[in-house]
Amino acid sequence: MMKIDKDKLIIGAAGPVLALVTSFVLTVLVLAASGLDPIEPIRLMIENAGYSDVQVLIVNQTGIYYLAALAVAIGFRMNLFNIGVDGQYRLAAMVSALVGAAVELPGPLHILLIVLVAMATGAFWSGIAGILKTTRGVSEVVSTIMLNAITTSLVAWLILPKNFGVQPPGSNDLTTGQIAESGWFPGIDMGEGGQIYGFTFVALALGVVYWFVINRTRFGFDLRATGESESAAQASGVDAKKMILTAMLISGALAGLSGMPILLGESHTYSLAFPVGVGFTAITVALLGRNHPVGILFSALLFAFLDKASSNLDVSGYPKEITQIMQGIIVIAVVVSYELVRRYGLRRQQQKVGEELAAGGAIKTDKEVAA
Repeated sequence: MMKIDKDKLIIGAAGPVLALVTSFVLTVLVLAASGLDPIEPIRLMIENAGYSDVQVLIVNQTGIYYLAALAVAIGFRMNLFNIGVDGQYRLAAMVSALVGAAVELPGPLHILLIVLVAMATGAFWSGIAGILKTTRGVSEVVSTIMLNAITTSLVAWLILPKNFGVQPPGSNDLTTGQIAESGWFPGIDMGEGGQIYGFTFVALALGVVYWFVINRTRFGFDLRATGESESAAQASGVDAKKMILTAMLISGALAGLSGMPILLGESHTYSLAFPVGVGFTAITVALLGRNHPVGILFSALLFAFLDKASSNLDVSGYPKEITQIMQGIIVIAVVVSYELVRRYGLRRQQQKVGEELAAGGAIKTDKEVAA
């Protein structure tokens, strides 16, 4: 029977719990300082989450955040900060939407083509940062931030009617054209609540794949080893540069999939109304979930709840920006609490080593005495 390390389990759970408790307390204090009832907005959000349509929205948003956070987590496990997930997600969604609207194939092939194009586009865009890092030593943080800015301009140019965009009659919106029904991913009809995106379940399956690859394969071991110490990994025969590039490509491919739930399940086109900022939220989701697929799932569910359950707070006289304050506080709380927990864990580990050495010394002395 496998022995459970209680200290490791407690330390692993302490970070997220401390972050959530701290963010809740700070949010209450901010609301109270603003002259607002600090408890009522939270009660209203919980009440809103009881409606079936809001529940469907939360589940769908969870799938989007989950995919994007997995993309971020792959980079984190390699000690890479892929801050460009948002750009990779938006560019992949647009290019795959263009291809999907331009062709008509039998259902499964049409969907597969759109998905592969999204993955390839995201991997290509993140691969640029990977190549710059492995060949020129450019920080992935700097390169992915710049690529995000390029994505914004590139998407704005591509969607112009004179290029690839389509402007529906009587509308100011710009789209990439409608994907034929053969390219729609079937979902689960929840009646009056709406439809759960079918790709949400693909996202959950990819979480299982992520866990298996990271924890049960040689590739996952090499990836984690390179993230822990690039020089040590090289000394043991791991090609660190190859692992960095591979991790960036996989991260970008997952980022490209982040737009698939809404593209294949609801909008069936890329437009100016397509969600933005998903990649930046995913960074916090991955951090709060400690890069573990189960932790990321609960973290994604929390942020989806904050997004969707706050939709009518303004009707009750509370600004919807309350949720943005909460999310911002969570980011700060995550950074601070994880550092505190890390320091405690280090001290605890040093203490245990000291106790074991002392115990070993005592045993040795007893043997010497007996001899």
